[in-house]
Amino acid sequence: MPRRMHQPLARALAAEGLHVVTLDLLGHGRSDRPADPLVYSMSAFAEQVVALLDHLGAPEAVICGTSLGANVSLEVADLAPDRVRGLICEMPVLDNAVEAGILAFAPLMFAARFLPFTVDGLRLVTRPIPRGLVPFWAGIFLDTLDQRSASVAAVVHGLFFGRIAPSSRRRRQIAVPALVVGHPADPIHPAADAAMLAEELPNARFVRARSILEWRVAPERLDHEAAAFALEVWETEPTRRRRPARTT
Repeated sequence: MPRRMHQPLARALAAEGLHVVTLDLLGHGRSDRPADPLVYSMSAFAEQVVALLDHLGAPEAVICGTSLGANVSLEVADLAPDRVRGLICEMPVLDNAVEAGILAFAPLMFAARFLPFTVDGLRLVTRPIPRGLVPFWAGIFLDTLDQRSASVAAVVHGLFFGRIAPSSRRRRQIAVPALVVGHPADPIHPAADAAMLAEELPNARFVRARSILEWRVAPERLDHEAAAFALEVWETEPTRRRRPARTT
């Protein structure tokens, strides 16, 4: 999905005085979409986030992400803990999502690899539709269908065969404040994964959304939670963080 999906949240956070930056990771939105699966992984995405912080001259940031973006946020905290002031993780994809993730994304990878006309055909049909003529979330849906088969196959292949997130042991060493949001009745993003993550992170708080649609169609409550958390993090003396030792 493109970075534009976070536009409403970004505006709500900015209205509270926060400086908000959204990005399209490699293979997403307006960023480049190489067809090489070796360039796609959660750790590579985390490196891109850190590189953006370097480019912006930002010593620290509250890192936020949805779905696999939540996993990227965890990878950033594992890769560069001194750059992370706090985490907001919505719908992380962890141990309890394995079966549903395979069922959802394996067919997509095979279709993109062996039936490329299905992905490229959707792009040809949806790309000409003016986004300004459709509701916001309909436009996000159309943008999500604007894919190239070779890059879709590469992205899913890269994610399937790389680590999906830091291990539970490493997640338990992420000491920064965290806000974890989970949704009920969502097999790809089970609330059990979000609750598990909130228990693993030593300084985390769990918020249960009413549904997967709450932050999309009635965002006021969760916008307030996110803004209050981010403001509190910036007003509080940062937790001392130590980079965990890596093992092979």
